[in-house]
Amino acid sequence: MRQIEVFEEIDAPPDVVWDVLLEFERYPEWNPFVQSIEGTPAAGEQLTVRIQPPGGRGLTFKPEVVAVEDQRRLAWFGRLVVPFAFDGYHEFRLEPVDGGERTRFLHRETFRGALVPLLANQAQLERGFQSMNEAIKERAEARVAASS
Repeated sequence: MRQIEVFEEIDAPPDVVWDVLLEFERYPEWNPFVQSIEGTPAAGEQLTVRIQPPGGRGLTFKPEVVAVEDQRRLAWFGRLVVPFAFDGYHEFRLEPVDGGERTRFLHRETFRGALVPLLANQAQLERGFQSMNEAIKERAEARVAASS
């Protein structure tokens, strides 16, 4: 099993960060890592997700949404071919900070399976997570600044 966790402190309340996270149709405008998501963010729904790790090759996969907690958590589970070959549990968590004026944003993936050592370049993926976190921070903080 391998896990990647990247945190970002965002100077925007969770509702603003959540809105940016769920605007899938806008991902091509700002998201350098998750280039597109198609589908409905609701438990049991299937998404089509396209990622482009920095320095790596792009990948499209079709995970199932396993959890949605409004303004708190979005998670999906995906698998490559057969169970336990390459499974990934992906999660975004939003925690209110400073009385809800700011957000601690967690971007996490847990991989397991026999093919993980061959297919998961942890350094590339971690850079991708970080680039997305920085981009969501910039977009959410710009919204707060524009509404002030």
